[in-house]
Amino acid sequence: MLTRIDHIGIACFDLDATVEFYRATYGFEVFHSEVNEEQGVREAMLKINDTSDGGASYLQLLEPTREDSTVAKWLAKNGEGVHHIAFGTADVDAEAAGIKGRGVRVLYEEPRRGSMGSRITFLHPKDCHGVLTELVTSAPVEPSEH
Repeated sequence: MLTRIDHIGIACFDLDATVEFYRATYGFEVFHSEVNEEQGVREAMLKINDTSDGGASYLQLLEPTREDSTVAKWLAKNGEGVHHIAFGTADVDAEAAGIKGRGVRVLYEEPRRGSMGSRITFLHPKDCHGVLTELVTSAPVEPSEH
């Protein structure tokens, strides 16, 4: 079962400038930041609110660290903006299998490591009305130093 909107991923050219925009405009602060070498991105998670299932909802700001990353290619084609939406689930494996059984293509055979130690997979945007969709099982986390 999907339990919440875990995050909305926003691709950007300059992570620091984009973080500053969300801080100055909306008062959002960075909850966690990291570099994900596998995905070729530097990211900042801005916590929006806690959720009733013990999770939270975030904005995930993504800046590519290399030209061959998926986010860099997406930025070259589309420019800055909403990259994907992620739904939280207690069991990403079971949720992905169930959705795959309904005819939606799952992009990873096995879930991968995501932000803050989460487990993630993506659903093909052509099967989701043009929206790149991520499924996330969060790991218990504390805010990182940044």
